[in-house]
Amino acid sequence: MNSLRLCKSFFAHTQRALLPCPPALSHLSPMHAMRTSAARSVSTLSSTTASIDSSAAPGESSTPLPFSEQVSSPFSSSAAVSAVNSSVESAAKTPSPEQASSVDSAPTGEPTVDLAELKNRLREVKKTYKELQDAIANYHDPRRKTIVLFGAGRSASTLIRYLLHHSEKENWSVRVADVSRSAAEEKIKGHPNGIPVALDVEDYKARQAEVKKADIVISLLPVKLHSRVFQDCIQLSKNMVTASYVSPDVSSMHSAAVDRDIILLNEVGLDPGIDHMVAMANIDHIRSKKARLRSFESFAGGLVAPESDDNPWRYKFTWNPRNVVLAGTGGVKFIQNGNYKYIPYHKVFERVEELEIPGAGTFEGYANRDSLKYRDVYDLNEVPTLYRGTLRRPGFSAAWNVFVQLGMTDDSFRIEDSEHMTCRQFINSFLFYRPNDSVELKLAYLLGVSLDSPILRKLKWLGIFENERIGLKNATPAEILQHILERKWSLREDDHDMIVMLNKFQYEELNGSVVERQSYMTFIGKDDVETAMAMTVGLPVGISTRMILNGKIKSRGVVIPTSKDIYEPVLKELEEYGIRFTETERQLYVPADVL
Repeated sequence: MNSLRLCKSFFAHTQRALLPCPPALSHLSPMHAMRTSAARSVSTLSSTTASIDSSAAPGESSTPLPFSEQVSSPFSSSAAVSAVNSSVESAAKTPSPEQASSVDSAPTGEPTVDLAELKNRLREVKKTYKELQDAIANYHDPRRKTIVLFGAGRSASTLIRYLLHHSEKENWSVRVADVSRSAAEEKIKGHPNGIPVALDVEDYKARQAEVKKADIVISLLPVKLHSRVFQDCIQLSKNMVTASYVSPDVSSMHSAAVDRDIILLNEVGLDPGIDHMVAMANIDHIRSKKARLRSFESFAGGLVAPESDDNPWRYKFTWNPRNVVLAGTGGVKFIQNGNYKYIPYHKVFERVEELEIPGAGTFEGYANRDSLKYRDVYDLNEVPTLYRGTLRRPGFSAAWNVFVQLGMTDDSFRIEDSEHMTCRQFINSFLFYRPNDSVELKLAYLLGVSLDSPILRKLKWLGIFENERIGLKNATPAEILQHILERKWSLREDDHDMIVMLNKFQYEELNGSVVERQSYMTFIGKDDVETAMAMTVGLPVGISTRMILNGKIKSRGVVIPTSKDIYEPVLKELEEYGIRFTETERQLYVPADVL
């Protein structure tokens, strides 16, 4: 087969994939048949390419990779086009048997194929491939319930796997919409019930078209984009699930959602999410004993597992790095023994407490955001102490506080000529001017520590004193710091992350005894894709979505998972994945007449 027929063959097969299912595929669903037909086209091209390459001229490769190894799935556009390009180039280099027999009679140096015709056919193949992709993206099977997921970022991996795992039994079609089609394809991994969609969520018409197809919508988009999807869901009367906090804007949609008889379920990830569910499970348990709750403290942290704990910070990014850099910037509010407490940003990382979690070791906790708003959420307006915190390993906060005090986490202004600045110049720009002193000496003097102190050793390990160019144009201090940290704090392929949670309760029983109750959990991720963070965020979202589609959740309006009909079945199913909490109690005080 010559190279021209090669292109025609692939063109014909991809073209047929757009037509009604042939009899041989009639036993399959239309969606599966379309995928199978395209896969056959790929297979035909693979075998044709192999036959051509098997007669490669001396000095040329005669053992190309099988097409299935070149293309991760039949619908990976960049991989497929690349493979077609490779095949055409190979065909242009390698004469067919007919051409080889007449090569001696051909004038020396004259091309054996028409290159212009090859290029024209290649354009036709690419066009048809694009039409096939669009046909898949526009496909809608009314016999299946349709889940539309906006966002195919790193945190979506476990969620998509969960939805696709249940899709056949539950009769679902799972549409994954992302600005990057390849990101959606990579997460779907060729599953017959998964549909990748290239979509810019800022495109109103395209976004609404997706929402119209949905029986339920899931949003893992950045927080600033959630509101638009919420508005679409209200307008089109579609249920929606997200792991993000309820913003004031979303909260204002409650009445409209009730009127539309839909649920907008928020804060159903890890933190917020699992923290709410475990808190309410324990609070309801204490209330069932008619006891009076005196104190509730909640801590959570995403860290590295012990086997991957290999740097002096004992920390790596397991979630959005920007959120880590800006943590605490809004200040902190909580109530302790009936007294309102406020911690401004520049003091947050100085106020830490040491905590011991059985089986996980020692941690330090610093206060997190506004704890006071959870008095209404948990119906704890009469509780004297309510505090929420973040967990890190000991020593982290003191070193991080250096960045806070210097202003290196500031995101309110941009640094001139940051593109050409080095890491050393960056930190030096926040120190006083003493040309005869080193940057390290000036910083040590400012902090009141020695040059070999643990804090400076942590900073040195980050490369903050190196003359390595930053390369970010017109960046804020926070953006530059994040860029530097990502070089050192990113998870490697063989790394494992870890989620640690601790809830502490104090309550007074009817006989006057005071009891401390602890509920704690440690969970380690599988790898750098199925991370503990991705699993503890994605699984609760997936479980809740399935419950809504099956009519198990009756609540309407803007809701968070604090009711028993939500938290009890979600926590129970999470245990099947190894995400389980341990509860312990000890008496702090027993009245003399009870002894």
